[in-house]
Amino acid sequence: MYTKSGIAALLLASIVFSNNSQAQGINGFIKKATGTAASALGGGISKDEIASGLKEALNKGVQKGTAQLSAVDGFLGNAAVKIWMPEEALKVEKKLRDLGMGSQVDQAITSMNRAAEDAAKSAAPIFVDAIKNMSIQDAVGILKGTDTAATGYLRNNTSAKLTEVFRPVIEKSLDKVDATKYWNGVFTTYNQIPFVKKVNTDLAAYVTEKALAGMFVQVAAEEKNIRGNAAARTTDLLKKVFGN
Repeated sequence: MYTKSGIAALLLASIVFSNNSQAQGINGFIKKATGTAASALGGGISKDEIASGLKEALNKGVQKGTAQLSAVDGFLGNAAVKIWMPEEALKVEKKLRDLGMGSQVDQAITSMNRAAEDAAKSAAPIFVDAIKNMSIQDAVGILKGTDTAATGYLRNNTSAKLTEVFRPVIEKSLDKVDATKYWNGVFTTYNQIPFVKKVNTDLAAYVTEKALAGMFVQVAAEEKNIRGNAAARTTDLLKKVFGN
């Protein structure tokens, strides 16, 4: 249990984990299939099979990706998605560490990532529902689209619902250490200082945003693996659709 002063420092430090990694998209997801679109659509693979193959690939990707992120250290131990302090908070973080409060800063970062890990447990059913509703036209559009088309489809069809589900889970996790209360008090005052870069006083919103960004980065990595790694295509349908 943190002391009151420790929580205040923790909150200061918790100026929220800024994940420097950006959603990279499903880099080249279905690129090989795109190169053989004519044969795929008329040379032995039907549109129904393409749709089913894409759905199966996405389902495998989101199931594995969300399982990894929702595990202990799923965010904290993954450099690609770990939530750090935002840029505008780095000076405050340095000052706290200089004052010997490094452990409180580290605890703050840990608590933010734990909140994201808790929220990630709720993601898989939302992704699965969006994939289930993918039409044949959606699948063919992804096939013919850019190398981030599948990521874009999931982002467009799940972000609102994920935000709705993630936020209360993250708020509950943050409230366990009074993080939100101290954050609001410290940075409402900090933002009144002239000429400083303002800090977002809505801690839960910031953590939610970064958790979602990390989620899409991880799912994209899993989909890229299925697209580029023959060993990851564990069913006949995946081998048929992506084997070209």
